[in-house]
Amino acid sequence: RIMRPDDANIAGNVHGGTILKMIEEAGAIISTRHCNSQAEEPCVAALARVERTDFLSPMCIGEVANVSAEITYTSRHSVEVQVNVMSENILTGAKKLTNKATLWYVPLSLKNVNKVLEVPPIQYTRKEQEDEGKKRYEEQKLDRLETKQRNGDVIFTIINPEPHTVGYSQSSLIHLVGPSDCTLLGFVHGGVTMKLMDEVAGIVAARHCKTNIVTASVDAINFHEKIKKGCVITISGRMTFTSNKSMEIEVFVDADPFLDEPRERYRAVSAFFTYVSLSKEGKPLPVPQLLTETEDEKRRFEEGKGRYLQTKAKRQAQMQQAAQQ
Repeated sequence: RIMRPDDANIAGNVHGGTILKMIEEAGAIISTRHCNSQAEEPCVAALARVERTDFLSPMCIGEVANVSAEITYTSRHSVEVQVNVMSENILTGAKKLTNKATLWYVPLSLKNVNKVLEVPPIQYTRKEQEDEGKKRYEEQKLDRLETKQRNGDVIFTIINPEPHTVGYSQSSLIHLVGPSDCTLLGFVHGGVTMKLMDEVAGIVAARHCKTNIVTASVDAINFHEKIKKGCVITISGRMTFTSNKSMEIEVFVDADPFLDEPRERYRAVSAFFTYVSLSKEGKPLPVPQLLTETEDEKRRFEEGKGRYLQTKAKRQAQMQQAAQQ
């Protein structure tokens, strides 16, 4: 579809959350189709996890986004989907790859939302494809478990914070989940949640830099629990790390299901977003150094630095491998 002004920021760059929402919609369609192809019981595919997603090239107002999805692996109860996003300048015909993403879905019964159904297997052209897919499945399963275990943090309001501190830029958004946000099962679309998370992360980045900012990448997004229609969700974001040209922002979503069932607030989704600062000409700008004050902030900064260096080393290795080929 064509990108409209309400899809973009004030500089004309399409929001990362808009692209993430389109990616999730494509994944949900192909997963639900596949899971119902041989099923005796109708189901809807629910998003469980999004692997790291890099924003390879910015998309602008007036360009056409083409999103394509392919199922690359199936386990007994989950589906792996690879999604590519291309942008097209309809005036010149120029096309470019903007995003590549990997998503995991599980099929939930329409009759019983707590029942996970079995997934029809796919045919692999090579035995190696199945082995590689199984390896990716085991890795994401382990990472999801580790992430859920460290999800106890909350964000507290800081009175009169100093500029460039964590408290100065931290932000929260409160949203009442309505019918238009939900799937046929009455639970929030993963794409809706990711769009709200990107919005909060963008506010944190803009507050820190006071410049135009764009999404550069999103670390693994883990959907720990479903969010039901009628819940009030709080999307919170805080700066965890800055390099010379990028910012890492931790975002998590907490749900209050106070309408239908008396249950305490719970952590539903968590992820790390990376942003870059741009000039009016669209060129990268230096990022102000994050000032850490507490021991927890210093610990999170070092953890973010470790993720940054690991990603940088992986990218350099990929570039060297591509050059050798």
